[in-house]
Amino acid sequence: MTKNVFTPVAESGVPPSPARDQRGTAVPRASRTALPDLVWLPPAVLLLGLGLWAFALPGIEFRTMGDYGLLDRLPAAFYASLLVLTAGFLVVLRRAGTSPGWPLAYCVALLVALKAPPAVLYDSVRYPWASKHDAVVNVVLGAGELRPNAALSGNMSAYEQWPGFFTLNAALVRAFGVESTAVYLNWAPIVLGLIALPLLVLIYRTFAEDWRLVWTAVWIFQLANWVGQDYLAPQGLAYILHLSVLAVVMRHFVRPGSAGRLRDRAYLDPAATAVPPPTGLRQRAVCVLIISPLIFAINAVHQLTPVMLCAALFVLALTRRYRNYGLLVVTGLLMLTWNLTMGRPLFLETLGTLRESVGRLTENSRAGYAGQLTGPGPELAGRAGIVMALTVVVLAGIAVLGRRRLTRSALPLLLVSIAPVPLFAVNDYGGEMLFRVYLFGLPGAAFFAAAALVPAAAGARRSRGALVRRRVAAVALPVVLVALTAGFLPAYYGKETMYYTPPAESELVTRAIDRLPEGGLLLATAGSFPEALHRYDQVEHWFFAEQELPENEKMLADPARYLADGIPRGTTAHVVLTRTQDIYTAGEGLLPPGGFEALRTRLKASPLFRTVEEHPYGIVLAYTPATPATSGGTP
Repeated sequence: MTKNVFTPVAESGVPPSPARDQRGTAVPRASRTALPDLVWLPPAVLLLGLGLWAFALPGIEFRTMGDYGLLDRLPAAFYASLLVLTAGFLVVLRRAGTSPGWPLAYCVALLVALKAPPAVLYDSVRYPWASKHDAVVNVVLGAGELRPNAALSGNMSAYEQWPGFFTLNAALVRAFGVESTAVYLNWAPIVLGLIALPLLVLIYRTFAEDWRLVWTAVWIFQLANWVGQDYLAPQGLAYILHLSVLAVVMRHFVRPGSAGRLRDRAYLDPAATAVPPPTGLRQRAVCVLIISPLIFAINAVHQLTPVMLCAALFVLALTRRYRNYGLLVVTGLLMLTWNLTMGRPLFLETLGTLRESVGRLTENSRAGYAGQLTGPGPELAGRAGIVMALTVVVLAGIAVLGRRRLTRSALPLLLVSIAPVPLFAVNDYGGEMLFRVYLFGLPGAAFFAAAALVPAAAGARRSRGALVRRRVAAVALPVVLVALTAGFLPAYYGKETMYYTPPAESELVTRAIDRLPEGGLLLATAGSFPEALHRYDQVEHWFFAEQELPENEKMLADPARYLADGIPRGTTAHVVLTRTQDIYTAGEGLLPPGGFEALRTRLKASPLFRTVEEHPYGIVLAYTPATPATSGGTP
């Protein structure tokens, strides 16, 4: 039977003695600290918050975003809606043990409020890399086959070596009867977030009996998940599968005799739950068979997530409670089998680069190609992300040190959160390792951060220190939740100008690529623009500015000659320069200030390039190499 963690206590921390009738029978006595049972308050506040959010949407001028992305385009009603939802969540949190449905409703509302505006408002695909994945699905639908050994430009070979996500979406496109994933891909963060909610609850309930702690951890996870890996991408699906495997392992792979005192409430933190019942060898073997398809699916979907899963299972095997070497071996063999078959080309290529990247901690932990964000919005987004991460880590550290009984019982979750960190010493993953380590460590970090803000259940410890901690938490919890909300917005939306692309720009790019013959070459500064990989199976790509800033500065001295020297003889080549590329190369620090405009002006003036189409959102230039006759040479 679950303990009622919301038993009221007197101001001294000692429960008042019950009143008695004439026969001496104890009579329930209302506490002075008990809140009135206002059943109408949770739905009223929820409706108010969602109403303010809906009222604010038409006022979001996303088409005129400037240096700060959506931040200075969000009306006051939008910010007010987040404050109202936070206040309502704090109210329902007090009775989370008896009415867990309301915290769930508020968590869903927060997810929608934070991440649904682009899906509701945008008239084009949000985030250029999502259109890249849409292009892969279109190729799968058109070709009807996979070519894992084909050498595809634009680093696209990996997508056909790990095709699970794209074949799944190809099936969904056929099932829904729509033209492409562009119809629904902006809704991916909402769908993936809704699927993640019950998985997080399952994981947290494995270690916490106090529903306040569970829902606060879920709330913090949503606010701290600003890294943007939940768009329509293999990582988003693989992450959900990863959480699913961990939830099953933590609840159903406990070895007999491994709990020790962790099933005795006298040795547990008041908020902790006892270790789940043990399972025998045969039961664990059956569980391995059940989750093996999930592990196989992770390997078919994404190349990095299986490594993260192996790291998590390895640290769990270090504990007596989850010492299941068989599961670890099966997971490792599935990963190795896929890497040596379907993923063999990229796997061997990655092994060849490890000698250069192993041990280079500073470079492996950089963010992006250049690692130097420029411009007010990107710089603010970068700083907000760092502050958010440090806040969660510091809070988690406070709980780990201050609530040692909880740390002891939830040690597996702590170890799983730390497991990805050593990967900094291995590879930079194209400038993405920093974000992936944070993402995979976030579930555990959010749990312990919540433990620092949600004190032990009222009445569990009646000391003066416990009372002080509860009073401090009563102030710290709302302050931290509001601060995390304030940090999420710039971290998630501060670079939104890079992510929203007017439909006219996408149409310009599509026309430019369609003009190229099969085997033609598309040149652009970087691949982060809409429809960049349209017809990627037929057209070659050269994103010539995806290199270090000093090399790009040399390129800008004579960009026409620099590009001409890299174009193979006899190749039809077009240069596409768009508004999104300008914003991206400036924001990511790939080009110096004014570099993109200088590039465009010099290429347009060069006799080596002819303007094919010019538009307020971009320009298309055709390469026109000088013939021997025009250059004065002899035939």
